[in-house]
Amino acid sequence: MPTSESHEITQLLLAWGAGDQAALDRLAPLVYDELRRLAQSQMRRERAGHTLQTTALIHEAYIRLIDARRVRLENRAHFFSVAARLMRQILVDFARARGYQKRGGGAQQISLDETMVVGPQLDEDLVALDEALSALAGVDARKAQVVELRFFGGLTEEETAAALKVSLETVKRDWRLAKAWLRARLSGENLDES
Repeated sequence: MPTSESHEITQLLLAWGAGDQAALDRLAPLVYDELRRLAQSQMRRERAGHTLQTTALIHEAYIRLIDARRVRLENRAHFFSVAARLMRQILVDFARARGYQKRGGGAQQISLDETMVVGPQLDEDLVALDEALSALAGVDARKAQVVELRFFGGLTEEETAAALKVSLETVKRDWRLAKAWLRARLSGENLDES
């Protein structure tokens, strides 16, 4: 059941989408703590000593959200899924800018559990995961969205189901199959993508 804050966020998103700039000012304090939680979750997966700070990630994602106004944000879950996607892209862009290259077939396996262990090659891992996730999106867009929402967005299975407007069982199945597909892809197995 939606909370009053969730309902208020949805109403403010709709008002902002309709051109009400004051709605954006009222929205910011309501979503900041959740954006911080998302950013902290993303940064925990980064290598130690990463030069991009949590606050900078939040602000960059927020700026991109504001600039992406043409995207119609339907509700709280959609807003945070877009925010998570933007944070992921910011970190991938940052890793690429540091000059990391995609590694070859001997790729290490990356855990897709919420408790992912940070390793020394995380920038390369993040780029590899991003590329694998893009390949998965080409095969099955919904499974890629489930990974984005669960792994990068930190949404629960229930929130993911609501955001994608599918059943909880569909999310559970997609999550399980997507993790298996990504594990195989990241380990260098040859997958039939047709």
